[in-house]
Amino acid sequence: MSDWPDGWNDRSDPHGRGSGGAQPEGARVMRHVQRGQVPPPAGPAPVPPVRGPVPQQSPGYDDGYGQGGYGDGYNTGQVYGGGRSAPPGGGRPPRAPRVGPAPDWRRRIKLGSLTLVVVLLAVSIGTYFWADGKLKREVDLAKVIERPEAGDGTNYLIVGSDSREGMTADDKKKLHTGSAEGKRTDSMMILHDGSNGPTLISLPRDSDVEIPSFVGSESGKTFPGQGRRVKLNAAYAEDGPELLVRTVEHNTNLRIDHYVEIGFAGFANIVDAIGGVEMDIPKAFKDEKSGADFQAGKQTLNGEQSLAFVRTRYAFAGSDLDRTKNQQKFLAALASQTATPGTVLNPFKLYPTMGAGLDTLIVDKDMSLWSLSQMFFAMKGVTGGDGTSMNIPISGSSGGNLVWDKAKVAQLVQQLKNDEKVTVKGN
Repeated sequence: MSDWPDGWNDRSDPHGRGSGGAQPEGARVMRHVQRGQVPPPAGPAPVPPVRGPVPQQSPGYDDGYGQGGYGDGYNTGQVYGGGRSAPPGGGRPPRAPRVGPAPDWRRRIKLGSLTLVVVLLAVSIGTYFWADGKLKREVDLAKVIERPEAGDGTNYLIVGSDSREGMTADDKKKLHTGSAEGKRTDSMMILHDGSNGPTLISLPRDSDVEIPSFVGSESGKTFPGQGRRVKLNAAYAEDGPELLVRTVEHNTNLRIDHYVEIGFAGFANIVDAIGGVEMDIPKAFKDEKSGADFQAGKQTLNGEQSLAFVRTRYAFAGSDLDRTKNQQKFLAALASQTATPGTVLNPFKLYPTMGAGLDTLIVDKDMSLWSLSQMFFAMKGVTGGDGTSMNIPISGSSGGNLVWDKAKVAQLVQQLKNDEKVTVKGN
């Protein structure tokens, strides 16, 4: 007879509370606590029959071994204090979501825009001082005496000289310039920039003009006028740019506001820097002295060809008048093809072009880069159809010199002074 209390020998008791048999109860398999992830049960666990009233239990506790434990999730691999579970199948755990405020894109865009503006401003300022430092402000218009009254608009005297400064022997041979010492004016033009569009007026170098009284640019000595009549380019040869300006003002009664001069080498270098200038040549011509040899039709001229084109005079029956027309046509095309986004916005073209021109450009002491750019765009306007190009009116010739038509010149000058639409026709 068993000494155990009644009912403790019931083998149907699932909790293993002993046995009333003679043999000791065998070892029972105990569930071990698993740290890994436990797959969820396939369905609701069966509820064992319970005798008597069900005792109240605290949450997360049951009276089975390993059926509940002291807290949900204890056997599911969770570690107290936080941590991330490995995803099924192993691999890196998922990245935790970003903690903190979202990026302020408006602020980033503002900062980026401000940085870009600062960089562009710095480049622009640097370019301005670089270009301004290259300008050769050598002509002092304050030395010019007895000047006409200023009118409306701005008048530029643009001079192409035959200066060979800085050219090697090979350059002179290639460009057919010869080796003459000193420099002379090869072309002269007045560019008027006003509210009625630009007007470009060529002054033939063979023009018959009077040399007035003047003050020597170097000596400071006053030379009284003697009524001498010479070719216009002789004024430059006698006392340089200041006497040329004085002579032009005296014979036209038009005040010159700015002076611009460029030599052979600078002219050719500008053309090469922009990759050539496209021209439509209506008639083939050839000139051994200038090196010109052109066929009719559209073609792109390099620096050497361009210089030959604007210098040719002996191939034309009209001599200097026909040459000045070619010079106007070419300079307007040069300005039009240079002032394009492809050149202005491309630093690999802009800086070589500016450097080539500014290195040999001579201007008056009051010339600013702004005034120079205004002249450049006014020249472009002539090609664009917004302006007028012409030779100064000629009435005949005297001793090989071209005589101006005084009445038409006076009318032309009056229209320029008043900034009116030019109606006078040139030769």
